Amino acid sequence: MIEKIIKYIIIFVGFCVGVGTGIYLTDFVYERDLFNLHRMVYTISLPILFGLIFTIITFFFSKLMIALGKKLAQYTQTELEKIPQHELLFMFGGLVLGLVVAFLISGLFEIIPIPMVASALKILAYIFLGYLGINIAQRNSKDSSRLGDLTKRINVGKQSKEKVGTYGAKPKILDTSVIIDGRIADICKTGFIEGDIIIPEFVLRELRHIADSSDGLKRNRGRRGLDILKIIQKELPIDVKIIDEDFEDISEVDVKLIKLAQKMNASIVTNDFNLNKVASLQEVHILNINELANAVKPVVLPGEEMLVQIIKEGKENNQGVSYLDDGTMIVVEDGRKFINENIQVIVTSVLQTSAGRMIFAKSKK
Repeated sequence: MIEKIIKYIIIFVGFCVGVGTGIYLTDFVYERDLFNLHRMVYTISLPILFGLIFTIITFFFSKLMIALGKKLAQYTQTELEKIPQHELLFMFGGLVLGLVVAFLISGLFEIIPIPMVASALKILAYIFLGYLGINIAQRNSKDSSRLGDLTKRINVGKQSKEKVGTYGAKPKILDTSVIIDGRIADICKTGFIEGDIIIPEFVLRELRHIADSSDGLKRNRGRRGLDILKIIQKELPIDVKIIDEDFEDISEVDVKLIKLAQKMNASIVTNDFNLNKVASLQEVHILNINELANAVKPVVLPGEEMLVQIIKEGKENNQGVSYLDDGTMIVVEDGRKFINENIQVIVTSVLQTSAGRMIFAKSKK
């Protein structure tokens, strides 16, 4: 609909340009009397003729003009999004100040007796001072001492909770798996997550689709994810934004997440191993909560003693299996005979795998 309106506007502008051209050429054609006609004929026919010619030209080239305009707009938007907001604000202010100074001094060029030279100097003054204002403002914007007031979060009105988002921190985009997992709510509660939490509309749609599934397990997982989102949005001290940015030409949610992260210069929070790998190949920053969980597990060294409860048999003969509170598996070499008992063990080795960490031990008895 919008493209049609723009197309009609382009055609109308072409018609107006054609009519103006015809009016401008009326005197030129009449003075040379090329067709030996009355002036009134030229006055009426030339604007109509040129109006029709330009209308036809713009009609056939309007699609190309719209396509080029969209590409230029997308390119401009992409480049502007790469510039931090405070720098963009400074640059705009510098441009305005430069143009104001150019306007004030442009009157000095009126004393030049050659009008074309005076006009050229005015144009150069606007270009030079505008560029100079942008350049100086951009350099000053990088001085952190001058941005102290801008980098402070300003709470407007009375709020029941203090936001912990930090100015300049990358936004964090949550994927479906990490929302369903639920641990992200506890992580946000601790205050270790900085910046805004971004929930894309297409992730919400996927969650709602899972919550409406006929499969009971999937339905419960989807509803759990929606409950976690409600907790993050309503109860935790962090900014949550739901955006309707979508990529209709892309069907896969993971690819949409990567494209959105690239566009917003954001990080993706996930526990999806495949998304982690694909995003890393495209240089998108990933925060994997499984890696975080492994990183914060207590360090256990060979020779240490610990009290464990043997839960079940191991895969090998005489092995027993126990677990720490964080889920780390402990394999006790001679623990089979101590099933359902609490025993003291000595750590013999620690194995780090892609799935997590395993501890091997033997009973002290």
